[in-house]
Amino acid sequence: MDPLSPPPPRRRIRADLPATIAEGNGSAPALGGRRAPEPRTRPPRPYGPERMRVDGLTVSYAGKVAVGGVTLPVRSGEVLALIGPSGCGKTTLLRSLNRLVELTPTASRSGRIVLDDSDVDELDVTRLRRRVAMVFQQPNPFPMSIFDNVAYALREQGSKRPRSAELAEPVREALERAGLWDEVADDLGRPALRLSGGQQQRLCIARAIAPGPDVLLLDEPCSALDPRSTTVIEQLILTLAQSLAVVIVTHNLQQAMRIADHVGFMYLGELVEYGPADEVFNAPRDERTRDYVAGAFG
Repeated sequence: MDPLSPPPPRRRIRADLPATIAEGNGSAPALGGRRAPEPRTRPPRPYGPERMRVDGLTVSYAGKVAVGGVTLPVRSGEVLALIGPSGCGKTTLLRSLNRLVELTPTASRSGRIVLDDSDVDELDVTRLRRRVAMVFQQPNPFPMSIFDNVAYALREQGSKRPRSAELAEPVREALERAGLWDEVADDLGRPALRLSGGQQQRLCIARAIAPGPDVLLLDEPCSALDPRSTTVIEQLILTLAQSLAVVIVTHNLQQAMRIADHVGFMYLGELVEYGPADEVFNAPRDERTRDYVAGAFG
């Protein structure tokens, strides 16, 4: 450096000012360190008739209420997202829709759940779970081939076990609908457990939709996946929602904003707010909803 040149300007850092967190997209930080969902860009989609209805549903475990007096519709052609902090009853509500909650010995349920005007308690539970299929948080493919994972759901439908050749086309159709066919078509005999996590989850979705359900339940289906696999699953959900009613539990508010048509916010077992995604995220009526989507808790 030339000794005669002026010294470079100094940056002075004020240590007495509160720290701020810089957001990657330039948006203002939200309360609690979580960024609130960005404005919705996907236009609302037309949805079909009501497929299920929950009326005054209350679920308790060993006498302690987990879901209290919930009423809401599940419509064909839409994605309904259930949001809220951990332990607020979202998954219990989801598992009630196809009576999985009754597998817990201490569980008791009151209220009414209707599928196409039929009380779910009056339906054969095996048939109910084919019509209201569920995909869980962790991918759970069976320890068998890709083909047999999907064929299993089809074979269980009838008393006679169809041959593999008879199942080839419906297996292919399910894998295509799940966006997996092009990746596995040449190796359907490969053990399903050798697939990647995202592929395993899509295989589980293929297995769930193979029997042709009316409603698809998804319990945080992307929580164990990388961002690329998450994007693929989200696009798949939007495609499936064109012909099914989809109900998803998610902790990811950005995900709910991207894919949901209606949103139910639950807190301490109560359905605090339910409505179109735009309204719940951008103009919530309840203060607790405003605080949650702003990141004040949860």
